[in-house]
Amino acid sequence: MNRVWDWAIAAGVTVVLLVTALSSEDTTTNPLGYVALVAGGLALAAHRRAPLTVLAVTAVCALGYQAVGFTVPAVAYLVAVHAAVRAGHRIATVAGSVLLIVALPLVLLASANATSVGDAFAQSRDALQLAWLIAAGAAGEALRQAERRADEAERTREETARRRADEERLHIARELHDSLTHQISVIKVQAEVAVHLATKRGEAVPESLLAIREAGREATRELRATLEALRDDDTNPPRGLDRIPDLVDRARTAGLDATLTVEGRRLDLPSAVDRTAYRIVQESLTNIARHAAAKTASVRIDHRPGALAIQVEDDGKAIPGAAPIPGVGLLGMRERVTALGGRLDAGPKDTGGFSVRAELPVERP
Repeated sequence: MNRVWDWAIAAGVTVVLLVTALSSEDTTTNPLGYVALVAGGLALAAHRRAPLTVLAVTAVCALGYQAVGFTVPAVAYLVAVHAAVRAGHRIATVAGSVLLIVALPLVLLASANATSVGDAFAQSRDALQLAWLIAAGAAGEALRQAERRADEAERTREETARRRADEERLHIARELHDSLTHQISVIKVQAEVAVHLATKRGEAVPESLLAIREAGREATRELRATLEALRDDDTNPPRGLDRIPDLVDRARTAGLDATLTVEGRRLDLPSAVDRTAYRIVQESLTNIARHAAAKTASVRIDHRPGALAIQVEDDGKAIPGAAPIPGVGLLGMRERVTALGGRLDAGPKDTGGFSVRAELPVERP
């Protein structure tokens, strides 16, 4: 949109210069003058990208058409002054303007378009009014200051939002600590005591009890890691692909025939992709254990060029063609994948059972 607006300004100024030249009785018909007029006007299309270059081009063009006898005000140069000051080049603009003010009468005298020094200064004054020049620079400076204040206000809003987010993160950490730590600790302690008593009496410890104990330990570790992450502490980083074998092992302990297949050559992954891959596998295996009534599950990790593919499938009771119920876990996975610019497909398989497929881009920004 800015480029279209820039070309519109350039075209408008060019038209004004040409109309002024054609309507002036004192203007000659030298084609070089028209070339200089058009070149100076159209150069304004680049005033955002190269303000100092445009300033120099419009000044040279103004000197050029004045030298061949075109009595046309240096409108394009005034617009270039506005753009250069707005971009922050105040000293260069002042220096260039002073040089142009000095050069104009000299060019008029050298080209014999002025009969005397007084006539040269009079024509120069008509071509480049000092008041117009000051007004163009002042307008550019005022706009620059306004834009700077707007940028500062935006930065202040962003800092305020980040501070509030940090405060909310700490609040969530405290709430999680107060509401979950005690209950999880009780579950873990009770499971530990039950296993200890069964072992002491020489009885066989049920697999379900061992799974509860291990789940309690894992939940404690996960909660601690989550709380540290919420507190923005990197001393206990979140888990990633390296811990997926542990997830598969725990699934086997819970009675599920789970397998893990890793393909491709693993490269360094962005931390967000690494964490998301772990969470997808964790949530998928948790859903299988809770809802699928499955006997087998397979986890496949495929390191592809530019992407990480994850597939978790089971042979559970999901009906082919039925729409999956978007629970909290599935929604959470989809949000994580979408935030990374990836793709997630989850639903019943044609042969029965459920499948979760995710593909995450791994290019670093």
